[in-house]
Amino acid sequence: MRDRVERLVGVGVDGLRGLGSSHSWTLHRATLADGREVFVKAAASEFVRDGRDGGVFAAEAAGLRWLSEASAQESGVRVPVPEVVAADEHMLVLPWLPSGSPSPSSAERLGRELAALHTTARPTTYGAPWDGYIADLPLDNTLAQDGRGWAGWYAERRLEPFLRLGARHLSSADVRLVERVMADVETLAGPPEPPSRIHGDLWSGNVLWTDGRALLIDPAAHGGHRETDLAMMALFGTPHLERILAAYDEAAPLADGWRARVPLHQLHPLLVHVALFGASYRASLVDAARTALG
Repeated sequence: MRDRVERLVGVGVDGLRGLGSSHSWTLHRATLADGREVFVKAAASEFVRDGRDGGVFAAEAAGLRWLSEASAQESGVRVPVPEVVAADEHMLVLPWLPSGSPSPSSAERLGRELAALHTTARPTTYGAPWDGYIADLPLDNTLAQDGRGWAGWYAERRLEPFLRLGARHLSSADVRLVERVMADVETLAGPPEPPSRIHGDLWSGNVLWTDGRALLIDPAAHGGHRETDLAMMALFGTPHLERILAAYDEAAPLADGWRARVPLHQLHPLLVHVALFGASYRASLVDAARTALG
């Protein structure tokens, strides 16, 4: 592992400590010979050997860099994502970011910075020009064509593939319920929104609270609907969420009825969880689908 890090960053490694594992990768904290401390996410050796890592890290690095472009394209905008120190298809290296406690002021700052991310340097369409992943599952980022709106793209690229993956954990009635949402998605989606640069997997575990600020990590970034990130933050609970949302809405007002659409946007991450972890997420999925349908 030390050799792999040194080859990638081009600097010697003075210290390396394991932090455990997640999905198909291992996590590490490294001290470089130039004094920097970095966070390393690496494909487990058996996945590298078997060629099964599939570009997860390249996709994550592409997403972080793409999100950060919003800062470069408009003066005064600070996007809440870390820089990428180095990356290839087997490893991702980020700065080591000391953790802090969430506070009302840092939550409000996150709301303003997330609003800036969503409304600055907007992409021209939905999707992304790289193969995506959410956890270690492939995520279809095929770009929407011919001015197609978000609703149809969401049903085709986010709901349908994961409904197929998770169907073995669902009843036929559950599957039909989600299919009803997909059939009615154009009506349920609310007023049209232009594409935004979104994180795409913004549950609370991917919000890293540092000293006075929050940074967003582990993205499944793509051009999407900005309500998706806000709905994901609400799914498993995020500290000071109402302060985040209030600051966001003040900076970039949301369309009427956005709270009623939260369950629609939560269907994709819930389907991902059903596919990954099984029937324990079935009840939450069914409840969200029923609520989305009204």
